[in-house]
Amino acid sequence: MKYIENHVKKAGCIFCNALEEEDGPGNLIIFRGEHAFVILNRFPYTTGHLMVVPIIHQPSLEPLEAAVRAEMMELVNHSTQLLNRAYQPNGFNIGINIGSAAGAGVADHVHMHVVPRWIGDANFMSTVGKTRVLPEMLEDSFRRLAAAW
Repeated sequence: MKYIENHVKKAGCIFCNALEEEDGPGNLIIFRGEHAFVILNRFPYTTGHLMVVPIIHQPSLEPLEAAVRAEMMELVNHSTQLLNRAYQPNGFNIGINIGSAAGAGVADHVHMHVVPRWIGDANFMSTVGKTRVLPEMLEDSFRRLAAAW
């Protein structure tokens, strides 16, 4: 409830805005690379839901240089290793929604989702109750994952 009451939506791209802030629980950036960064999803599907985002603001993969795409894939790989150590999930959903028609919540800045999954983690709460239940606060997830990176 504290998060909902205190959340103020800032104008502009959420990823570009996060890059302008100091890394920590405020911007949720776990790691910055040369071409891409890893950030916790502020509205996660499950605990530990990460996103890998190119630093350059582009709507899809096509305009990105090969080095950017390669670093993104390496960061996805490192993210799954990190999440395995930190949370021991049973699997992962990894994907990219390009364009609002494909479900991209931020359609103008491409990003990859790394979502840890556990057997039985999907239940009626999201569908019927329109509510997600997370066993860990975002700030706690940030501290745990940043320390483990």
